[in-house]
Amino acid sequence: MSLRTLLSAAFLMAGLSSAQAETLYFSAIPDEDDTALKARFDKVAAYLADELGVDVAFVPVKSYAASVTAFRNDQIQLAWFGGLTGVQARMVSPGATAIAQGVEDREFVTYFIANAETGLTGSDTFPMEMAGHSFTFGAKTSTSGRLMPEYHIREATGQAPDAFFSRVGFSGDHSQTLRLVSTGAYEIGALNFSVYDKAADEALPEVETARIIWKTPPYPDYNWTIRGDVDARFGDGFTDRVQDALIGMDDPDLLASFPRSGFIPADNDDYAPIEAVGKELGLLE
Repeated sequence: MSLRTLLSAAFLMAGLSSAQAETLYFSAIPDEDDTALKARFDKVAAYLADELGVDVAFVPVKSYAASVTAFRNDQIQLAWFGGLTGVQARMVSPGATAIAQGVEDREFVTYFIANAETGLTGSDTFPMEMAGHSFTFGAKTSTSGRLMPEYHIREATGQAPDAFFSRVGFSGDHSQTLRLVSTGAYEIGALNFSVYDKAADEALPEVETARIIWKTPPYPDYNWTIRGDVDARFGDGFTDRVQDALIGMDDPDLLASFPRSGFIPADNDDYAPIEAVGKELGLLE
């Protein structure tokens, strides 16, 4: 065998090894405690690796903004975003597309919760009695923890949140919002309904002192978004294969960790309402 043939074979094998070694990295907005997120998404990584036949690794991030930056910089190729962060990520990564959402994400809602000491009770209409109390959002770019609650506060009151409430803060994530309201550090807060419902199902003590007083009208929220260049890297049809794997996820334990009852197809147009509100509030350019 000639030297040229040997070299060609070596380069071919190196190319194959490189392709086989390609890893799909994914992340998620840190909407709960780090420990809960790692437990939840390490299992998802194992499931996707089995379904796709490639190495898959979960990459934790420290903030909502960091998840968008990691996606833009190709440090991750797939992400479980909120409605707003998904829009942000697709704006900075041409060709990126939403491929799946939870069944519940078609009509997501935010709960407004209040510490029991406030005396506030449940209402079918926006509770104007919240005026003058302290209030916490979740993360600054959270759809359910900031974008949509701020939108409804402004629509109902005609005021900015810091004018309607005595003090306004940002907890960073939904679990922390629940804790802060339950302890009275903030009298009222807004959070993802599924985080509160999960806490109630688990009979966590926080729900005894942090009670639901209002829920928003529904809106589209969380989504799986994938970069537009994955087919070139992992092979033709890879995007479709990832979508099929997500929609085919039926293990009750995996789904309960989100928590979602299942995943359904999604596309970028589903999140046009979120983009419109984000621009109206100055959170998107």
